[in-house]
Amino acid sequence: MNGSGGVLLRVLGSAAGGGSPQWNCGCPVCAVVRSRAGLARTQSSVAVSADRRRWFLINASPDVRGQIEAFPGLRPREDRTTPLEAVLLTDAELDHTLGLLLLREARALRLYATPAVRRTLCDGSGILRTLERYCPVEWHAVLPGAELALSDGLSCQAFDVPTSKRARFSAESGHGRVVGYRLTDERSGGTLVYLPGVQSLTPALRGEIEGCGCLLIDGTCWRDDELLRLGLAGKTSREMGHLPVGGPDGSLAQLPSLGVGRTVFVHMNNTNPILLEDTPERRTVEDNGMEVAMDGLEVQV
Repeated sequence: MNGSGGVLLRVLGSAAGGGSPQWNCGCPVCAVVRSRAGLARTQSSVAVSADRRRWFLINASPDVRGQIEAFPGLRPREDRTTPLEAVLLTDAELDHTLGLLLLREARALRLYATPAVRRTLCDGSGILRTLERYCPVEWHAVLPGAELALSDGLSCQAFDVPTSKRARFSAESGHGRVVGYRLTDERSGGTLVYLPGVQSLTPALRGEIEGCGCLLIDGTCWRDDELLRLGLAGKTSREMGHLPVGGPDGSLAQLPSLGVGRTVFVHMNNTNPILLEDTPERRTVEDNGMEVAMDGLEVQV
């Protein structure tokens, strides 16, 4: 990633919950990933910055320690200060929040989350209550539609992601259970949208995505019945809250009409064949001018 100005983003983890390969899965994709060096992926998270000095995590995966060590920009200084300014959460799922407990040695932790996500982290999973016993937590309320200034030159706006999915320990049913983020560099006007979980591209969501410089979007499953076919789950991709990539009404078919500058799939399940470079599904993605993220991918908008 070269040049100055614009939103800078580093993909820390590009796989869905469990990573790729998943520890207890022997599906065809996991078998290939195990057999070839350099194909493994950690669980979904990104870091964003406007100046390469102050970084903001979006989601804190269970792999956060290794992800920080793999990226020099996030490593601590000699005085134990850190470039990590804050963590923004898209939801309360364990694969996006368990890493908060691994950040408990922080002198203080700034956390951006919707009230619904905060309540789940307190009263559902209990992660936030546990974390607060180790370090001070400075919570900033994320309200969909309201602009947040993160640092000089970098702002973000959350937007609701309608979904039937909820964390297993959540009693929440209203707005703010799942959000995406639109990040803007105030100097260049560059925009980037991070949307790792989406069930349907509703008109409202299409409006949030349309015309952005770069979109990082949910790539969990290739087929809607992917996990059913493999005998690994009793629900379709959509029933689990994820729009499939392929098919006549999948994201791959719908996204070209939105005028996005660059589209990158993230949050791939360990069963998804687009994880492998030599599959027909991967070639279809690339033939449509889109990309599949790997850990360490960097983009600038």
